[in-house]
Amino acid sequence: MAKPALPRVLFGTSALGNLFVEPTHDEKKAVVEQVLKAVPTALFDSAGKYGAGLALEELGRCLEELGVEPEQVLISNKLGWKRVPLTTPEPTFEPGAWVNLKNDAVQAISYDGIMECYRQGNALLGKYEARIVSVHDPDEYLGAAADEADLEARRADVLGAYRALAELKAAGKVQSIGVGAKDISVVGFVSDHVQLDWAMFACSVTPFVHGEVARGLLRKLGEQGVDVINSAVFNAGFLIGGDHLDYVKITRESRPDAFAWRDKFTALCGEFGVSPAAVCVQFSFLFPQIVAVALNTTKPSRVQSNVELANASIPPALWRRMREEGLISIDV
Repeated sequence: MAKPALPRVLFGTSALGNLFVEPTHDEKKAVVEQVLKAVPTALFDSAGKYGAGLALEELGRCLEELGVEPEQVLISNKLGWKRVPLTTPEPTFEPGAWVNLKNDAVQAISYDGIMECYRQGNALLGKYEARIVSVHDPDEYLGAAADEADLEARRADVLGAYRALAELKAAGKVQSIGVGAKDISVVGFVSDHVQLDWAMFACSVTPFVHGEVARGLLRKLGEQGVDVINSAVFNAGFLIGGDHLDYVKITRESRPDAFAWRDKFTALCGEFGVSPAAVCVQFSFLFPQIVAVALNTTKPSRVQSNVELANASIPPALWRRMREEGLISIDV
Protein backbone atom coordinates (compact mmCIF):
# COMPACT_ATOMS: atom_id res chain seq x y z
CA MET A 1 0.00 0.00 0.00
CA ALA A 2 1.61 3.24 -1.16
CA LYS A 3 1.73 6.09 1.33
CA PRO A 4 -0.77 8.82 0.47
CA ALA A 5 0.43 12.15 -0.85
CA LEU A 6 -0.22 14.64 1.92
CA PRO A 7 -2.43 17.64 1.11
CA ARG A 8 -0.88 21.04 1.76
CA VAL A 9 -3.17 21.61 4.77
CA LEU A 10 -4.19 19.12 7.46
CA PHE A 11 -7.17 19.92 9.65
CA GLY A 12 -6.92 19.26 13.36
CA THR A 13 -9.90 17.85 15.27
CA SER A 14 -9.22 18.70 18.91
CA ALA A 15 -12.29 20.99 18.86
CA LEU A 16 -14.45 17.94 18.10
CA GLY A 17 -13.28 16.59 21.46
CA ASN A 18 -14.46 19.69 23.38
CA LEU A 19 -11.09 21.35 23.91
CA PHE A 20 -11.75 24.34 26.24
CA VAL A 21 -15.32 24.75 24.90
CA GLU A 22 -18.22 22.44 24.07
CA PRO A 23 -19.56 23.13 20.57
CA THR A 24 -22.84 21.52 19.62
CA HIS A 25 -22.80 18.53 17.29
CA ASP A 26 -24.24 20.70 14.51
CA GLU A 27 -21.45 23.26 14.99
CA LYS A 28 -18.87 20.51 14.73
CA LYS A 29 -20.54 19.10 11.63
CA ALA A 30 -20.52 22.53 9.99
CA VAL A 31 -16.73 22.73 10.37
CA VAL A 32 -16.28 19.22 8.95
CA GLU A 33 -18.58 20.09 6.04
CA GLN A 34 -16.61 23.22 5.18
CA VAL A 35 -13.33 21.27 5.25
CA LEU A 36 -14.77 18.74 2.80
CA LYS A 37 -15.83 21.58 0.50
CA ALA A 38 -12.52 23.44 0.73
CA VAL A 39 -10.09 20.76 -0.45
CA PRO A 40 -10.25 17.87 -2.97
CA THR A 41 -9.32 15.21 -0.41
CA ALA A 42 -9.54 16.24 3.23
CA LEU A 43 -7.11 14.92 5.83
CA PHE A 44 -8.42 15.08 9.38
CA ASP A 45 -5.76 14.79 12.10
CA SER A 46 -7.22 13.22 15.24
CA ALA A 47 -6.22 11.28 18.36
CA GLY A 48 -7.67 9.04 21.02
CA LYS A 49 -6.52 11.62 23.55
CA TYR A 50 -8.78 14.31 22.08
CA GLY A 51 -11.74 14.28 24.42
CA ALA A 52 -10.97 10.68 25.45
CA GLY A 53 -12.04 9.46 22.03
CA LEU A 54 -14.88 11.95 21.58
CA ALA A 55 -13.16 13.65 18.62
CA LEU A 56 -12.89 10.34 16.75
CA GLU A 57 -16.50 9.50 17.59
CA GLU A 58 -17.79 12.89 16.46
CA LEU A 59 -15.68 12.85 13.29
CA GLY A 60 -17.08 9.48 12.23
CA ARG A 61 -20.62 10.59 13.02
CA CYS A 62 -20.22 13.88 11.11
CA LEU A 63 -18.77 12.18 8.05
CA GLU A 64 -21.53 9.56 7.98
CA GLU A 65 -24.27 12.17 8.36
CA LEU A 66 -22.71 14.14 5.50
CA GLY A 67 -22.77 11.07 3.27
CA VAL A 68 -19.01 10.77 2.88
CA GLU A 69 -17.70 7.44 1.64
CA PRO A 70 -14.63 6.05 3.46
CA GLU A 71 -12.44 6.25 0.35
CA GLN A 72 -13.23 9.98 -0.03
CA VAL A 73 -11.41 11.07 3.13
CA LEU A 74 -8.08 10.56 4.89
CA ILE A 75 -7.91 10.21 8.68
CA SER A 76 -4.79 10.36 10.81
CA ASN A 77 -5.01 8.89 14.31
CA LYS A 78 -2.27 9.62 16.82
CA LEU A 79 -2.21 6.50 19.00
CA GLY A 80 -1.13 6.14 22.61
CA TRP A 81 -4.18 7.04 24.72
CA LYS A 82 -7.17 4.75 25.14
CA ARG A 83 -10.68 5.47 26.39
CA VAL A 84 -11.63 4.07 29.80
CA PRO A 85 -14.67 4.67 32.02
CA LEU A 86 -14.79 7.98 33.90
CA THR A 87 -14.71 7.17 37.62
CA THR A 88 -13.76 10.61 38.95
CA PRO A 89 -15.58 13.97 38.81
CA GLU A 90 -13.16 15.17 36.10
CA PRO A 91 -10.96 13.28 33.63
CA THR A 92 -7.53 12.44 35.04
CA PHE A 93 -5.60 13.62 31.95
CA GLU A 94 -5.00 17.29 31.14
CA PRO A 95 -7.33 18.63 33.87
CA GLY A 96 -9.26 21.72 32.85
CA ALA A 97 -8.60 21.32 29.12
CA TRP A 98 -11.57 19.17 28.06
CA VAL A 99 -15.19 20.13 28.67
CA ASN A 100 -18.04 17.84 29.77
CA LEU A 101 -16.47 14.50 28.91
CA LYS A 102 -18.27 11.24 29.66
CA ASN A 103 -15.08 9.12 29.55
CA ASP A 104 -11.50 9.18 30.76
CA ALA A 105 -8.28 8.28 28.92
CA VAL A 106 -5.10 6.52 30.01
CA GLN A 107 -1.73 6.33 28.29
CA ALA A 108 -0.90 3.07 26.52
CA ILE A 109 2.46 3.29 24.76
CA SER A 110 3.74 -0.22 24.11
CA TYR A 111 3.28 -2.88 21.42
CA ASP A 112 0.04 -4.19 22.95
CA GLY A 113 -1.14 -0.73 23.96
CA ILE A 114 -0.83 0.67 20.45
CA MET A 115 -2.64 -2.30 18.94
CA GLU A 116 -5.47 -1.74 21.42
CA CYS A 117 -5.57 1.99 20.64
CA TYR A 118 -5.67 1.25 16.91
CA ARG A 119 -8.62 -1.12 17.24
CA GLN A 120 -10.48 1.17 19.62
CA GLY A 121 -9.91 4.22 17.41
CA ASN A 122 -11.38 2.52 14.35
CA ALA A 123 -14.34 1.32 16.42
CA LEU A 124 -15.01 4.91 17.50
CA LEU A 125 -14.81 6.09 13.88
CA GLY A 126 -17.59 3.71 12.87
CA LYS A 127 -17.47 2.92 9.13
CA TYR A 128 -14.20 4.84 8.69
CA GLU A 129 -10.61 3.78 9.36
CA ALA A 130 -7.45 5.68 10.18
CA ARG A 131 -4.94 4.93 7.43
CA ILE A 132 -2.30 7.33 8.73
CA VAL A 133 -1.02 6.54 12.22
CA SER A 134 1.63 7.58 14.71
CA VAL A 135 2.54 7.43 18.39
CA HIS A 136 1.13 10.41 20.28
CA ASP A 137 3.66 12.59 22.14
CA PRO A 138 6.42 10.04 22.76
CA ASP A 139 8.53 12.95 24.05
CA GLU A 140 6.16 13.45 26.99
CA TYR A 141 6.21 9.73 27.74
CA LEU A 142 10.01 9.63 27.77
CA GLY A 143 10.19 12.90 29.70
CA ALA A 144 8.23 11.35 32.58
CA ALA A 145 10.96 8.79 33.28
CA ALA A 146 11.91 8.61 36.96
CA ASP A 147 15.53 7.59 36.35
CA GLU A 148 17.88 6.20 33.70
CA ALA A 149 16.56 2.64 34.06
CA ASP A 150 12.99 3.86 33.66
CA LEU A 151 14.04 5.90 30.62
CA GLU A 152 15.52 2.81 28.95
CA ALA A 153 12.34 0.86 29.66
CA ARG A 154 10.24 3.66 28.20
CA ARG A 155 12.42 3.83 25.10
CA ALA A 156 11.81 0.13 24.63
CA ASP A 157 8.06 0.78 24.98
CA VAL A 158 8.21 3.46 22.28
CA LEU A 159 10.11 1.19 19.91
CA GLY A 160 7.64 -1.60 20.68
CA ALA A 161 4.83 0.79 19.76
CA TYR A 162 6.50 1.42 16.41
CA ARG A 163 6.92 -2.33 15.87
CA ALA A 164 3.14 -2.52 16.14
CA LEU A 165 2.70 0.27 13.59
CA ALA A 166 5.18 -1.38 11.21
CA GLU A 167 3.20 -4.64 11.42
CA LEU A 168 -0.04 -2.79 10.66
CA LYS A 169 1.58 -1.20 7.62
CA ALA A 170 3.09 -4.49 6.41
CA ALA A 171 -0.35 -6.09 6.68
CA GLY A 172 -1.85 -3.33 4.54
CA LYS A 173 -4.08 -2.03 7.32
CA VAL A 174 -2.49 1.44 7.34
CA GLN A 175 -0.82 3.45 4.57
CA SER A 176 1.79 5.40 6.47
CA ILE A 177 3.39 5.77 9.90
CA GLY A 178 4.88 8.85 11.48
CA VAL A 179 5.95 10.67 14.61
CA GLY A 180 5.06 13.98 16.16
CA ALA A 181 6.69 15.69 19.12
CA LYS A 182 7.34 19.13 20.56
CA ASP A 183 10.82 17.94 21.60
CA ILE A 184 12.27 17.28 18.17
CA SER A 185 15.21 15.33 19.63
CA VAL A 186 12.68 12.52 20.10
CA VAL A 187 11.76 12.77 16.41
CA GLY A 188 15.47 12.20 15.74
CA PHE A 189 15.57 9.23 18.13
CA VAL A 190 12.60 7.55 16.48
CA SER A 191 13.87 8.21 12.96
CA ASP A 192 17.18 6.56 13.90
CA HIS A 193 15.32 3.32 14.71
CA VAL A 194 12.22 3.35 12.50
CA GLN A 195 11.63 3.90 8.78
CA LEU A 196 9.11 6.71 8.97
CA ASP A 197 6.88 8.07 6.24
CA TRP A 198 6.33 11.44 7.89
CA ALA A 199 7.18 13.53 10.94
CA MET A 200 5.31 16.41 12.56
CA PHE A 201 7.15 19.33 14.14
CA ALA A 202 5.54 21.73 16.63
CA CYS A 203 6.83 25.18 17.65
CA SER A 204 10.20 24.36 16.07
CA VAL A 205 10.15 25.94 12.59
CA THR A 206 8.50 29.36 12.60
CA PRO A 207 9.72 32.84 11.67
CA PHE A 208 10.43 33.38 15.38
CA VAL A 209 12.36 30.15 16.03
CA HIS A 210 14.17 27.97 13.51
CA GLY A 211 17.42 26.91 15.11
CA GLU A 212 20.21 24.89 13.57
CA VAL A 213 19.14 21.72 15.41
CA ALA A 214 15.70 21.87 13.77
CA ARG A 215 17.14 22.72 10.38
CA GLY A 216 19.66 19.89 10.67
CA LEU A 217 16.90 17.43 11.53
CA LEU A 218 14.91 18.63 8.52
CA ARG A 219 17.88 17.87 6.28
CA LYS A 220 18.34 14.42 7.86
CA LEU A 221 14.66 13.56 7.44
CA GLY A 222 14.77 14.74 3.84
CA GLU A 223 17.67 12.39 3.15
CA GLN A 224 15.63 9.56 4.70
CA GLY A 225 12.67 10.30 2.43
CA VAL A 226 10.49 11.45 5.32
CA ASP A 227 7.82 14.09 4.63
CA VAL A 228 7.55 16.80 7.30
CA ILE A 229 4.31 18.37 8.53
CA ASN A 230 4.69 21.65 10.40
CA SER A 231 2.31 22.55 13.23
CA ALA A 232 2.02 25.33 15.81
CA VAL A 233 3.32 27.65 13.09
CA PHE A 234 2.16 30.71 15.07
CA ASN A 235 4.02 29.60 18.23
CA ALA A 236 0.63 28.86 19.80
CA GLY A 237 -0.87 32.13 18.56
CA PHE A 238 1.76 34.55 19.83
CA LEU A 239 3.04 35.54 16.39
CA ILE A 240 -0.42 36.69 15.31
CA GLY A 241 -1.30 38.67 18.44
CA GLY A 242 -1.96 36.15 21.21
CA ASP A 243 -0.45 36.32 24.69
CA HIS A 244 0.70 32.68 24.89
CA LEU A 245 4.12 31.79 23.48
CA ASP A 246 4.44 28.02 22.95
CA TYR A 247 1.45 27.53 25.28
CA VAL A 248 2.93 29.64 28.12
CA LYS A 249 1.37 33.01 28.97
CA ILE A 250 3.90 35.85 28.73
CA THR A 251 3.90 39.62 29.18
CA ARG A 252 6.01 42.49 27.88
CA GLU A 253 7.73 42.47 31.26
CA SER A 254 8.54 38.75 31.31
CA ARG A 255 9.60 38.46 27.64
CA PRO A 256 10.42 41.92 26.24
CA ASP A 257 12.55 40.28 23.52
CA ALA A 258 9.62 38.30 22.15
CA PHE A 259 7.31 41.31 22.09
CA ALA A 260 9.98 43.46 20.44
CA TRP A 261 10.40 40.81 17.75
CA ARG A 262 6.64 40.64 17.19
CA ASP A 263 6.29 44.41 16.99
CA LYS A 264 8.92 44.60 14.23
CA PHE A 265 7.43 41.59 12.45
CA THR A 266 3.88 42.97 12.50
CA ALA A 267 5.04 46.37 11.25
CA LEU A 268 7.00 44.81 8.40
CA CYS A 269 4.05 42.66 7.34
CA GLY A 270 1.93 45.82 7.26
CA GLU A 271 4.52 47.59 5.14
CA PHE A 272 4.33 44.81 2.54
CA GLY A 273 0.55 44.42 2.77
CA VAL A 274 0.54 40.77 3.85
CA SER A 275 -0.95 39.16 6.94
CA PRO A 276 1.35 37.85 9.68
CA ALA A 277 -0.58 34.58 9.54
CA ALA A 278 0.19 34.09 5.85
CA VAL A 279 3.87 34.83 6.44
CA CYS A 280 4.02 32.29 9.29
CA VAL A 281 2.42 29.58 7.17
CA GLN A 282 4.49 30.33 4.07
CA PHE A 283 7.73 30.37 6.09
CA SER A 284 7.24 26.60 6.48
CA PHE A 285 7.41 26.10 2.74
CA LEU A 286 10.80 27.82 2.47
CA PHE A 287 12.11 24.44 3.62
CA PRO A 288 11.73 21.81 0.88
CA GLN A 289 11.31 18.98 3.40
CA ILE A 290 8.09 20.55 4.76
CA VAL A 291 5.21 19.47 2.54
CA ALA A 292 2.20 20.36 4.70
CA VAL A 293 1.00 22.44 7.63
CA ALA A 294 -1.53 21.51 10.28
CA LEU A 295 -4.09 24.20 11.12
CA ASN A 296 -7.05 24.24 13.49
CA THR A 297 -10.27 26.19 13.66
CA THR A 298 -13.56 25.95 15.52
CA LYS A 299 -15.31 28.30 13.06
CA PRO A 300 -16.71 27.12 9.71
CA SER A 301 -16.04 30.57 8.27
CA ARG A 302 -12.31 30.22 8.89
CA VAL A 303 -11.79 26.96 7.00
CA GLN A 304 -11.44 28.51 3.54
CA SER A 305 -9.15 31.26 4.83
CA ASN A 306 -6.88 28.59 6.33
CA VAL A 307 -6.61 26.94 2.92
CA GLU A 308 -5.81 30.33 1.40
CA LEU A 309 -2.99 30.85 3.92
CA ALA A 310 -1.32 27.73 2.56
CA ASN A 311 -1.49 29.09 -0.98
CA ALA A 312 -0.61 32.73 -0.24
CA SER A 313 2.14 34.52 -2.16
CA ILE A 314 4.77 36.38 -0.13
CA PRO A 315 6.99 38.99 -1.82
CA PRO A 316 10.62 37.75 -1.88
CA ALA A 317 11.65 41.24 -0.74
CA LEU A 318 9.87 40.64 2.58
CA TRP A 319 12.07 37.64 3.37
CA ARG A 320 15.15 39.69 2.52
CA ARG A 321 14.06 42.52 4.81
CA MET A 322 13.36 40.08 7.63
CA ARG A 323 16.89 38.71 7.19
CA GLU A 324 18.44 42.18 7.06
CA GLU A 325 16.61 43.26 10.21
CA GLY A 326 17.57 40.13 12.12
CA LEU A 327 14.06 38.71 12.34
CA ILE A 328 15.08 35.46 10.67
CA SER A 329 18.46 33.73 10.52
CA ILE A 330 18.30 32.04 7.13
CA ASP A 331 19.08 33.37 3.68
CA VAL A 332 16.15 33.22 1.30
